[in-house]
Amino acid sequence: MSDMTIEVEIKEIKEMLDELNRKIDTLVQDRETLAMMVTSEHSLKHFLVHEPDLYSTKDIKVRYR
Repeated sequence: MSDMTIEVEIKEIKEMLDELNRKIDTLVQDRETLAMMVTSEHSLKHFLVHEPDLYSTKDIKVRYR
């Protein structure tokens, strides 16, 4: 193999690694976002369960007949 071929292959490998790193970063960010959403849901659940309903089922039925 010539030095030029090796350099081209190394460049292609670096580009592939860069793309993989970007994809991994996106996946990690998505996973962190999902974890925050689940945490928020769990932490707000107790609060929301004890909050009074603003509208009853009866109110909704009257409004959307």
